[in-house]
Amino acid sequence: MKYHKIQDPSESVSDAAASPAEAAAEDRTPRRRRFFNAKSVAYFGVLVALEIILLVWGSAIPVGPSGAMLNFSLLPIVLGAILLGPFAGMVLGLVSGIVILIMVAAGAQGVFSVLFLEQPVMIALICIIKTTAAGFVSGLLYRAIAGKNGKAAVFTASLAAPIVNTGVFILGCLCIGGTIENWWLGTNGFASSAFSIIIFSFVGINFFIEFAINLILAPALSTVIRVVEKRFQKKRKA
Repeated sequence: MKYHKIQDPSESVSDAAASPAEAAAEDRTPRRRRFFNAKSVAYFGVLVALEIILLVWGSAIPVGPSGAMLNFSLLPIVLGAILLGPFAGMVLGLVSGIVILIMVAAGAQGVFSVLFLEQPVMIALICIIKTTAAGFVSGLLYRAIAGKNGKAAVFTASLAAPIVNTGVFILGCLCIGGTIENWWLGTNGFASSAFSIIIFSFVGINFFIEFAINLILAPALSTVIRVVEKRFQKKRKA
């Protein structure tokens, strides 16, 4: 003899009541992309190309007397961290650091190319670590906050990149403070502290420009990409 389980009406009611809340929670939860799939690899390739283009183009725009340049490459790094996750942000940052290091070694980065002759290892570490850390931290912050508030997560990740990038840069430069002070004395004829040189000559207004670029453009581009992606998904379903 077969017995059929009789469902308790209260269970169906509770399930039905819980489903909207669960659906809302799922909507707020960031979907973790598999990095090694066709779509993610395509996005990553486009972002790498965009990053290199922006680095080369940005290198033509000096900021301050030291030869510091606008770092537009933070934008694709942030986008990669938001759309593809911390690992993608980290790798994009690593690519950016390597390109910057090549430009420094080739003599295309003003004072940093000069300092590279005196401190090649430290300058190389500064170039690579600052952007790599910026991409990774941005991705982690986005993933941690997106489940609660998507817009706040995008803005937080966007603002974290220039803060981490500049913070690591300052710490790295302080480690070679003596070399920086000697360069300043030989170039300008008067002494100054390494911290003052780094803040007012190397960083200066550049940080605030990078901050504004990421604050305005990264969330906007991220929104556009998600809108286009949703339209493609609707077309496929249709």
